[in-house]
Amino acid sequence: MSALHPYIGSNTSEPPVIRQLDETAINRIAAGEVVERPASAVKELVENALDAGATRIEIAISDGGKGLIRITDDGCGIPASDLPLALARHATSKIDGSDLLDIRSFGFRGEALASLGAVGRLSVTSRPTGHAEAARITVTGGKVSPVVPAALSRGTVVELRDLFYATPARLKFMRTDRAESQAITDIVKRLAMAEPSVAFTLRDVSGDGDGRLVFRADAETGDLFDALRGRLSRILGSEFTENAIAIDTEREGLRLTGFAALPTYSRGSAVAQYLFVNGRPVRDKLLIGALRAAYMDFLSRDRHPAAVLFIDCDPQQVDVNVHPAKAEVRFRDPGMARGLIVSGLRHALADAGHRASTTVAGATLGVMRPEAGAPGRVYQMDRPSRGALGAAHLGQAPHPMSQGFPPGFAEAATPSGRIEPLGTDAPVATPTATDLPLGAARAQVHENYIIAQTTDGIVIVDQHAAHERLVYEKLKRQMAENGVAAQALLIPEIVDLSEGDAARLLSVAPDLYRMGLAIEPFGGGAVAVRETPAILGEINARALLLDILDEIADLGDSTTLGARIEAVLSRVACHGSIRSGRWMRGEEMNALLREMEATPHSGQCNHGRPTYVELKLADIERLFGRT
Repeated sequence: MSALHPYIGSNTSEPPVIRQLDETAINRIAAGEVVERPASAVKELVENALDAGATRIEIAISDGGKGLIRITDDGCGIPASDLPLALARHATSKIDGSDLLDIRSFGFRGEALASLGAVGRLSVTSRPTGHAEAARITVTGGKVSPVVPAALSRGTVVELRDLFYATPARLKFMRTDRAESQAITDIVKRLAMAEPSVAFTLRDVSGDGDGRLVFRADAETGDLFDALRGRLSRILGSEFTENAIAIDTEREGLRLTGFAALPTYSRGSAVAQYLFVNGRPVRDKLLIGALRAAYMDFLSRDRHPAAVLFIDCDPQQVDVNVHPAKAEVRFRDPGMARGLIVSGLRHALADAGHRASTTVAGATLGVMRPEAGAPGRVYQMDRPSRGALGAAHLGQAPHPMSQGFPPGFAEAATPSGRIEPLGTDAPVATPTATDLPLGAARAQVHENYIIAQTTDGIVIVDQHAAHERLVYEKLKRQMAENGVAAQALLIPEIVDLSEGDAARLLSVAPDLYRMGLAIEPFGGGAVAVRETPAILGEINARALLLDILDEIADLGDSTTLGARIEAVLSRVACHGSIRSGRWMRGEEMNALLREMEATPHSGQCNHGRPTYVELKLADIERLFGRT
């Protein structure tokens, strides 16, 4: 018998004594929930500064936050008489306790300062606006010292030293100083995204001197999107904002704003996904799943979208008190929140049309640069006018057939924009074709790449990838208009499930039916599958239902069936599109370009790869030393 449990192996019939824990133990236990690591402490303290109305926040850390965390702000401050109460558990100025769903501030539980004081050496110095003197209070391992006068011009300074010194076991589970510092930087950047009008500074003061500036973001001005764009450029880089689409949509009291990157600006992991609810950074499975679903049709499984999204709503519509670290939220209508993200992003991506990310061109130029060490070229000529160039080229132009180009290859397009079959006569395009976004076709190389000329550069199009996307979008439109054809099973397939799983599956039966999958209850936990999507052919109904159940349990909704149908459409589009190695006439190439311009999402193929590369004339001239 084990003696680890109080009731096992005991020779007495007396039950164990129930004891009331002292305040210090209670605070240390609470600290384990609220302050998981130094980054959690920084988050709580910076949020307090934001709640105080600060416009400038300075953060200093040492030893990954384990040695020192100091937060300096210019907020409203705390009166000396309230400092002892500020360190008490469940004492807060954020709410009055009458309505826990009406939360309009970052903090509201009143646990952060008490928890930090229980596991570290904490001091709070503050001078409220309009007060002549500042005051300081300290707490070490839960023991509070009296309030004393201090020197401070305005705002509040919270200094936390030797975090977890009172709970040394917790220190054993801390990561390296570098890893903890990186986690703090990530937290500060997320909070800086939420408040573009607030200036943030983060310094690592480990060792001697003024320390090292880790992160700085000055306060941004302008309207919502201008300020946010400036802040995101500072944090995520200008490449993100240059290749991101502004999002602003609303549905039944929920508003979605922010920036979402083009599919061709995807990442290898989910590190560039930032989600906020009423300004609060969250890591919520429902919202992450919605973001993934919105890009499902544009990215392969190993690629992840980049986005910074804000959901704003009445506080009564969302519960932020479901997680100790407030990292998760619960919406009153989760389906509405999910649908807002999916539909909002898909509409925005559709409005972007054929646009592809500028990083594609940058990567192309990178591989085309001259070899290192090559002597620089110097050219003295001036660039002639467009008219002079045209006249010179006309006089020097060889007969098309002498260079292996088909007759009439240059600048021909069909009025309808459709790709016409070989042998169809097409009118010659006007010279203004080069003014169109994808320009006028000039040549086809390696029977796969179309070279088009624009007013200020050239466009290189992958003909197979581009046409594959066009066919895929056409198939999707047809499916949306006509529905998903279903095939009835001669003998319904009975799938045995638990009663809970069967109930969850039947709750989404109407949605599955619209996708061609008809299920109905068969008694107990059994489900009868009577129809399956015809486009999928013969399928393993049980495996499909289990996959759908797993996704519902994980994300609250399922896109498995839709993804499988779209995967089939993608394969059909691949086999039905122009193949690599097929020679195309000029009118066909131009028709392909015009249809790309008119089709949403044509900037990337069905797997998220770019369908074209645009190179500006200035970049090309730099390659040849003509600048």
